[in-house]
Amino acid sequence: MAVPTFQVSCCGKRLLCPGVYELRFTKPDGFVFVPGQFVLFDVPAADDPADVQVRAYSVASAPAEPELLFVVKLVEGGRAARWVRDDVREGTVVAMRGPLGVFHVDRSTTKPYLFIATGTGAAPFRSQVRWLLEEEGERRPMDVLLGVRRPEDLFWEEEWRAWEREFPQLRVHASFLDRTPDWHGETGTLQDRACRLIAARPSGIYLCGSPFLVRELKESCLGAWGVPKEDVHVESYV
Repeated sequence: MAVPTFQVSCCGKRLLCPGVYELRFTKPDGFVFVPGQFVLFDVPAADDPADVQVRAYSVASAPAEPELLFVVKLVEGGRAARWVRDDVREGTVVAMRGPLGVFHVDRSTTKPYLFIATGTGAAPFRSQVRWLLEEEGERRPMDVLLGVRRPEDLFWEEEWRAWEREFPQLRVHASFLDRTPDWHGETGTLQDRACRLIAARPSGIYLCGSPFLVRELKESCLGAWGVPKEDVHVESYV
């Protein structure tokens, strides 16, 4: 089955934190997605617009939101980094294919949710958490654990904290490599924090972000932490 292609227009761009941009695009008629899915953008080369390659990005907006939201981490010297930094601006029209992917929330169980992200791996979780809370009326406990290098690398903090205040079943944690306490005063490595959360409350585990860390966390879940295989869901970013 052919993957649909859409033309979307950029309606917003902002630098969220060092090296990470947020992009907003118009949502085309007929584009329907499941939270956790991704799209492919056509990204032209800097010196040859006819030289196009695709790049995959998770949809960070929830289905009911009027625009499509994405986050892009700039990789120095990368095709997409140059494109986002220099070419994409309000009004830029881009070819988009999708939706694709099966990184869906498992609604067949009653277990709490634990979402663990590194960096821009938070994108699908923003979509899923907002959808669960605001559109599905989900009341089961859910934790979000965000791993970044430094406090200044954390984005959407105010939005996460606002959802925590509005929805008591949600708790959001941040782990910094420099061991700065997060807004709850918690510290510890991403692995240590994940271990404590899993030990405190068996949950459905969702992992997204750096391939190395996602692989390490998955191995720990299935090994030392004793999480059943059917409760571990993974999406890695290249």
